[in-house]
Amino acid sequence: MAVCNLCYRHCNIAEGKYGFCQVRTCRDGNIVPENYGMLTAIALDPIEKKPLNRFYPGSYILSVGSYGCNLRCPFCQNYHISWGDEVDDSKREARFVSPETLAQIADEQRANGNIGVAFTYNEPLISYEYILDTAKLLSAKGLKTVLVSNGMADVATVKELFSYGDAMNIDLKGFTDHYYEDVLKGNRRMVMDFILEAAKHCHVELTTLIIPGENDSDEEMDKLSSWIASVNPEIPLHISRFFPRFHMVDRDATPVETIYHLKDIAKQHLKYVYTGNC
Repeated sequence: MAVCNLCYRHCNIAEGKYGFCQVRTCRDGNIVPENYGMLTAIALDPIEKKPLNRFYPGSYILSVGSYGCNLRCPFCQNYHISWGDEVDDSKREARFVSPETLAQIADEQRANGNIGVAFTYNEPLISYEYILDTAKLLSAKGLKTVLVSNGMADVATVKELFSYGDAMNIDLKGFTDHYYEDVLKGNRRMVMDFILEAAKHCHVELTTLIIPGENDSDEEMDKLSSWIASVNPEIPLHISRFFPRFHMVDRDATPVETIYHLKDIAKQHLKYVYTGNC
């Protein structure tokens, strides 16, 4: 049995069993990610799709995903690889791609405008060891490492990653402990600490998905954007529209006018605010 220190849960994992994320497991008394190098998706995406609007705009990035997550967002867009019943199918269909092979594929895709690798689709930090091993190879080739993450990881545990990450889009999903703890099964303070540290080392953009009745108040957006500005008012914020999905089909899509109204509030504090899914 061993303790996983990746996130705030500090799962005590017995030999051969899994933590909350259903990925980190105990082998010979050590915590390792079962999904190391196991990819479920690979695509050459526009960098703006991550979304990163102010990091090499107009370029492409090789985007890869695995399976598993350490949150339980009821509206998950990628539930089939994150925490839905279909994850078992994704595990069976995943294929191993070594860090060396992934770095080579990324290098070959330069001809198509590729600038590096984005770890995305599911939560990448639950297998940060794979990211780190690959990022070192990418750096040696002059390629970029990008993370699209929920940011719910202990800074001390993943600290070496900050030396190799070039850009991150981090979800700041709301700005109340109730929302993070009761709806998402996460920890807001850990995400904020991760953002604070990431902003010291690499290009950071943030995304907030607006859920009607959950995190769509003027007051919450004012507090959220004000806090971001206290870190750096030039950190871009993407405010995105929700559509009914997965376990959250009990409400309508976020009104477009709500998104633009919240953008106006955020613009009082931040230089760059973008709307998504509108």
